[in-house]
Amino acid sequence: MSSKRIGILTSGGDCPGLNAVIRGVVKASSQLGYDCVGFLKGYEGLYDPVRYITLTHKNTSGILNQGGTILGSTNKGRFAATVGVADRVEIDPELLAGVKHTIDQLNIAGLVCIGGDGSLAVAQQFHEYGIPVVGVPKTIDNDLSATAFTFGFDSAVECATNALDRLHTTAASHERIMVIELMGRHAGWIALHAGIAGGGDVILLPEIGWTYENVCHKILDRESHGKRFSLVVVAEGAELPEGGLVGEEKSGAQAKLGGIGQIVATEIERRLHREVRVSVLGHLQRGGAPTTFDRVLATQYGAHAVRLIVQGRLGEMVCYHPPEIESVPIIQAVNKLRTVEHDGSAVQAARALGISFGDCPADESPFAWSEDFDVEVATSDDVEFDAEFTLDIAEAATEEALAEL
Repeated sequence: MSSKRIGILTSGGDCPGLNAVIRGVVKASSQLGYDCVGFLKGYEGLYDPVRYITLTHKNTSGILNQGGTILGSTNKGRFAATVGVADRVEIDPELLAGVKHTIDQLNIAGLVCIGGDGSLAVAQQFHEYGIPVVGVPKTIDNDLSATAFTFGFDSAVECATNALDRLHTTAASHERIMVIELMGRHAGWIALHAGIAGGGDVILLPEIGWTYENVCHKILDRESHGKRFSLVVVAEGAELPEGGLVGEEKSGAQAKLGGIGQIVATEIERRLHREVRVSVLGHLQRGGAPTTFDRVLATQYGAHAVRLIVQGRLGEMVCYHPPEIESVPIIQAVNKLRTVEHDGSAVQAARALGISFGDCPADESPFAWSEDFDVEVATSDDVEFDAEFTLDIAEAATEEALAEL
């Protein structure tokens, strides 16, 4: 090894694209004259006992399309920095001192920390203690602030969309109602994107309140137009109508969410007296090869993380602001979740397609127009139309199109 070294670790839940980042860091480091070491089992490998391997072209060859991480990972242990959405837990100073000693002994110029909100909260405390770090945003939930996309998200959406495609055919064949529960914790990005891409009829998100009445109303509305099956997409972090999340509380750790899909299915079955089946994808969304988008994004993240270290821009996190890869201080990215906006463009598009979010009856207008809101629609002849009249035409056209399905 030369005297110049870059360290790297993968922390938190695994996801597709981690190995692509590792490969990007190793190749970029080599080009710039740095050796690279990878710490095993996330932050745990940094101290007592120190566990790492030398990363080279040889042992990182062929990992670009592999899921998981060759370095191993953990979302437990001594370096847990959060117990909730934004509840910081101070790391033991003795651990911080031990990590700094390891970094100094190995002559590491910068440590690339790949992780989500909790893992990067640890990196922020490292930075405050004087340990040279840069962050790489990783989470299938896509809920990390300061970046448009985290790698792993696109792969998770692809998995969920494929599942919805398969459920669509069996649901149509047996005229069944299918409920699919997806990951995402407190953000509904996976459910929203997969629901749109996979032809979901109802999407229940943490960010939008919903009722069983509105969900059933949508199903009955479809049946009135000859559609005897429905796909209901439920995010694991969606709150029940009466309030509260479904999952297992853990002392000193984030709650393990899951189970809302079965509750929704049971209630639909009770109210409509129809057969309802449930699918829970769970960790299938975390496994497998990364999509093309995630491979490119993760590779860029790895290369640009090395750039930050070489430029001395420590304490920053690489981020994606299309079409550019940029960086922000890690502190700007942690402890504030990026959630779905209830009136965001994707939600509005879904409503325009007739997808229900369970927050209003199926026969309401897909767009929420405010009262006394005037809209001028100009044609090539500069003819002005009344907004209310135009909306009536749009609703009539929608009803006619549904009747033809």
